[in-house]
Amino acid sequence: MIDLQPHASGVILPVRALPGAKKNELRGEQEGALKVSVTAAPEDGKANKAIVELLAKKLKLRKSQLEIISGQTSRQKKVLVADVELTDLQEKIAAVLESG
Repeated sequence: MIDLQPHASGVILPVRALPGAKKNELRGEQEGALKVSVTAAPEDGKANKAIVELLAKKLKLRKSQLEIISGQTSRQKKVLVADVELTDLQEKIAAVLESG
């Protein structure tokens, strides 16, 4: 189960980043975080940008709704998802992970 946290502006989504992967994908849950693999290298913020773009595309959100609020240089990140309810985000994540 992904450990989503309510926030005044939306929901905090914990992410386990896997930069330099073979393809961009949401890979499931690991230790309470959403595993996200991106092909971008972890340099100059390229992987972080790719993570935000992938999350926006897969979860049908605007990129402007997503902000990495901690872990910019770490594999463990916290992403603030603005203007969304916790239950709505849970449903979006579950739908994407079930569809593969």
